[in-house]
Formats: sequence, structure tokens, C-alpha cells
Amino acid sequence: MHGRLGIMITVFCALAFHPAVTRAQKAVPDTVQSTTSVNFGVKVGFNSTLSLVSDLVVNDMPISEVQNNYKIGYFASAFIRVNFSRHFLQPEVTYSINRSSITFSDPILSGAPSASIMGQAELTSSMHCIEIPVLYGYHIIKEDFYSLAVFGGPKFNYIWSKNSNVTFVNFARQELGDALQPLNASFTLGVSVSISRVFFDFRYDLGINNLSRHDSYTLPNDQPSSNSDGTHISFRRRDCVLSFSLGLLF
Repeated sequence: MHGRLGIMITVFCALAFHPAVTRAQKAVPDTVQSTTSVNFGVKVGFNSTLSLVSDLVVNDMPISEVQNNYKIGYFASAFIRVNFSRHFLQPEVTYSINRSSITFSDPILSGAPSASIMGQAELTSSMHCIEIPVLYGYHIIKEDFYSLAVFGGPKFNYIWSKNSNVTFVNFARQELGDALQPLNASFTLGVSVSISRVFFDFRYDLGINNLSRHDSYTLPNDQPSSNSDGTHISFRRRDCVLSFSLGLLF
């Protein structure tokens, strides 16, 4: 009995360490330590911008109740995805049109008739932007045919002022203007679902800095004024953007 067991162990060891068996084992791919690959991609989608107003003072009166009115914008992107097993890095270049609108009660100007009532004023923005997100992602699920990933990272935004505009409606002041910060930053969080080479992603961009650099207007008596004197008007806001896109990986 012991002799047979010894022979069986000897045969097993010989087969296990035989060069042909070792080569066959090495031929099996290691799915965890896969080689790095690069994908290119394009996508298009729509977005909706929400303005977070931290400070709005008109005619030296703070405005606390601001209503956001959702407007739809559009964008198109191209990107490179560098894959490290389940992890990836994804820098993008995006051209987007972000639209937003807020309404609030415009305070009555000093010297106005006593019967005057506050009107409903509206501020509408349409901004053409060049955006560069740099994202890190992780595949929670990664199969041959489908995957589910989460991602996040900073986004740098350049507002093309020549094609962008801010419109003021139903204000007691005249010739209102809002000069925008040309360079801005935000942080992006999102989730992506891929089916073969087609993917869908949903993301939320949280604005970091104030978008309004300078606000100016003309009073009814044609005397110009601006926020540089510390009175009359002050406007600070950050834009947060919800977006959905459909894309293709190459």
C-alpha cells in the first residue's frame, strides 16, 4: 500500500513540473494583471444647469428667495481612456452650451411711487464653454460584453465670452451687464454603463468658484453705477450641471 502511494506521488510530481505542463500553465492569461490598453471615444448629450446663488444684493437689499428655472443645454466630447485592469484615466475635451435661468422679486428703487410693487425679475444665462475634465474611474463590474463604472475628478472650464450672454428681464435698472469669469473649475462625479462599444453616462458637476466677475447697470436718471463702489448690486453664484450622454468607444 505504501509502495503504491509513493509511486503515485512520484508520478504526480513529475507531471506537475514537466516542462510541457509548465508552458501550458503560463499560456493561460492572467485577467487581473492585464496589459494596459487605450481607447478613444466620442459622445454627445444634454445638460441642465442649476445656479447656486450665495449672494444677491439689489438696491442694497439682500435677496434670499431665488427660484431656479431649468433649461436644457447641449454638448459634444472626445476623450482618451487609458485602462489599468479595472481602473482607468480619462481626459476629455468638451464643447458645451450651458443654459440657466433664475427669477426673484426685484426690490423697489428708492424714490419710486408709494403704490409701486416689486416685479418678478429674471436673469437668463447662455454660456458657450470649452471644458477639460480629467477623470479617474473604477469598474465595479467588468465583463467582456458589459461593464459598470464610477468616476470622478476635476474639470477646468473656459467660457467663450464672445458667444455667451446674460440677459436681464423686468429689472427697474437699465443696461444691466454681467461680466463672467473666463476660467472656472468644478468637480465631477458620475456613473457609466457600457454595452459592447456603446456607453451611457450620467454625471454631476459641482462648481467651485464664483462665475460673476463684475456687474454694472444704469439707473433711470442715466447715472451709471457698478458694484465697484460697494453698493447697489452684488451677485455671486456657482453653476452645478446635471448631464446625460450617449457615446461610442473605439
